Amino acid sequence: MSVATATATPSKKVPDYFRTGWTAGYNPWVIAMVVTLATFMEVLDTSIANVSLPHIAGSMSASIDESTWVLTSYLVANAIVLPISGWIANRIGRKRFYMICVALFTISSALCGLAPSLGWLVFFRVLQGVGGGGLGPSEQSILADTFPPEKRGMAFAMYGMAIVLAPAIGPTLGGYITDHYSWRWVFFINIPVGILSLFLSNRFVTDPPHARARNDGSRIDYIGLSLIAVGLGALEMVLDKGQEEDWFHSPFVISCAIVAVVALFTFVLWEWYHESPIVDVRLFKNRNFAVSNIMMLVLGIVLFATTVLLPQFMQIIMGYSAEQSGMALSPGGFVIILLMPFVGKMVGVVDPRKMAAFGFFASAVALLYMASHLYGGMDFRTAVSLRCYQAVGIAFLFVPINTIVYVGIPPEKTNAVSGIVNLSRNMGADIGIAMVTTMLARRGQVHQANLVTHTNNYNPAFRAQLAGIARNFVAHGASAYDASHRALGVMARTLGVQAQTLAYVDVVKLLAILCALVVPLAFLTRRPTGPAKMGH
Repeated sequence: MSVATATATPSKKVPDYFRTGWTAGYNPWVIAMVVTLATFMEVLDTSIANVSLPHIAGSMSASIDESTWVLTSYLVANAIVLPISGWIANRIGRKRFYMICVALFTISSALCGLAPSLGWLVFFRVLQGVGGGGLGPSEQSILADTFPPEKRGMAFAMYGMAIVLAPAIGPTLGGYITDHYSWRWVFFINIPVGILSLFLSNRFVTDPPHARARNDGSRIDYIGLSLIAVGLGALEMVLDKGQEEDWFHSPFVISCAIVAVVALFTFVLWEWYHESPIVDVRLFKNRNFAVSNIMMLVLGIVLFATTVLLPQFMQIIMGYSAEQSGMALSPGGFVIILLMPFVGKMVGVVDPRKMAAFGFFASAVALLYMASHLYGGMDFRTAVSLRCYQAVGIAFLFVPINTIVYVGIPPEKTNAVSGIVNLSRNMGADIGIAMVTTMLARRGQVHQANLVTHTNNYNPAFRAQLAGIARNFVAHGASAYDASHRALGVMARTLGVQAQTLAYVDVVKLLAILCALVVPLAFLTRRPTGPAKMGH
């Protein structure tokens, strides 16, 4: 169905359950909380294991580099399942698919905690990624059908709180569990949540007619399935291992990049002309859908890049512990929790395009402010406030984007839309993390090289500072020779910290520019103009 056809469809042709929401007699907010439970658990698991890698490596006699496969394997499996989750849900029924994903995620979490070796842990993480990949898209499509268009903003606000809050508290929770118990409990805590989610989902979630299992008699598109699995898997390898392998100086990264480009390009061409595609790439003909995915990609980049960047800055530059640095992110998460219900309520009243534009503009301003206040002497209160300012902009992005993306989409395409838009957010997260790690390393080297040119005996300021440090060591009993060498060491460490701080500032400025560039994109979309047009 084209955009014009979808938006011009008379309301009498829209199913009654679309206008009123499909609840099967249950309170829609109960259904929303039930499906959000598993999604929060899954998103939390993408970040909670990060701080446990040194402990995992030590207990399994592996190197830190080898232990990173615990993260990579999950991300690769997760990325492959996300875009095809809508197709699978259509084939076997959305509720059945959702519950299979919850069960697989829960069982594989238990197996991860019991893994006897790194190889088995990586294998179980692949299974966990497969199960987790279907949870987010299924929840989003369930919410889109459970609530009528005018109330969908509030439902997406609840979903957004889970998506945003989980990565913020993941490192803190993971660090606490690992320090006080064992890294295995990072996975064991999923078991009771998964069992509860299965019980409640079976009790309260039902499929509307268009989301039930249907077989149109077409064969499974094995070629398309193989192409997207290979393409996204190779792309994830490039993003996750790029900096570690020195990017395109590595034959491995070059090979993965070539495979990713060829496979994904071929996949798009194949699916575009296929009668029964596993991923409906023709949805990108809908301008709202295409632009919304770009905005969601940028949101993923900015959100996850800063979620990694701020704790790193506080640990490396300011000397905070992992738990303390994670605590700096938590108040920002609570700001989002307070604002998202307001945004969800207002999205049915205020033009969501303006809200999305404001969100990106506010994020750009907050990031520029953050860049001007990042320095080694920054106190904890300042770090918390910087994250809170950024959280204001983020709160105005998730719900409006998810509202715009469904405009002009027929109800039977809900599953496909949810899978692709969640893939955009996840790919944005991977790109953002890869960008942060690469730019910090590269820009740190550039700034250090520039600063070194000013640290020589021809610079009076450098000589005076070096002499002052040396005199301080002499005053504490060091010999003149020893004091001179110690002073040089102090200056070298100071220079390194300053160079790295400037690298952090560069990354934050780039993210601010990226947010500012996206502001006009929001107005390229069509505004929802009525209940029947707001969602599909």
